[in-house]
Amino acid sequence: MPHVGMTDHISKQFDAELEAVRTRVLQMGGLVEQQVVKAMEGLASGDLQMIDRVIADDHRVNAMEVELDEACGTIIAKRQPAAVDLRLIIAVIKTITDLERIGDEAEKIARMAKLIHTAERAHLPRLDLKHVANLALDMLRKALDSFARLDSAAAASLVTQDRLVDDEFRSILRQLITFMMEDPRTISWCLETLFVAKALERIGDHSKNMAEYVIYMVEGRDVRHLRQSEAT
Repeated sequence: MPHVGMTDHISKQFDAELEAVRTRVLQMGGLVEQQVVKAMEGLASGDLQMIDRVIADDHRVNAMEVELDEACGTIIAKRQPAAVDLRLIIAVIKTITDLERIGDEAEKIARMAKLIHTAERAHLPRLDLKHVANLALDMLRKALDSFARLDSAAAASLVTQDRLVDDEFRSILRQLITFMMEDPRTISWCLETLFVAKALERIGDHSKNMAEYVIYMVEGRDVRHLRQSEAT
């Protein structure tokens, strides 16, 4: 059944093709979300099997991007979509690119987790990344939910949340610099932790991008370079 804001076509097959693409995007989003969750769990627990599984499963995310890209290309060639349908296809193509990059960030977190847990180090400082990880994951979930519900108002609210993620990253960076200055033995661990924090910050950025594509898809407005007050 077509969603609010999508055209009800004479060709029910066209409706089915668009709905299938939207469903696959959400499935890809679910896989990417699990990759991030498992990477952070592996970082926290040191479960090397879980960490290796995240690294190994990155190919699944890449394959879904290729599959969806080809499906969108086929729809454009066969249906020559216009107006809201064309915006949907463009938004899907852009969204799956950001999802694939979030998958890459999850793999990066897993690789850093493996380095951290296989190195023999003593007396490392404590640094909790749980808060920034929760903020970034919440952004990803909200971006996917706004895509599923075609909710441009919910998508616009993610701009503010992205700033919270950026603030958390800057706070973590300051702490890591302090650790390295106080004890040079922590430098390797601090750099690996910094890569994790940066990956989480990038996940927030990609989620914000996805939210902006929802606004474009629903309203036909490109808000990528507008100030927050103009985007909402």
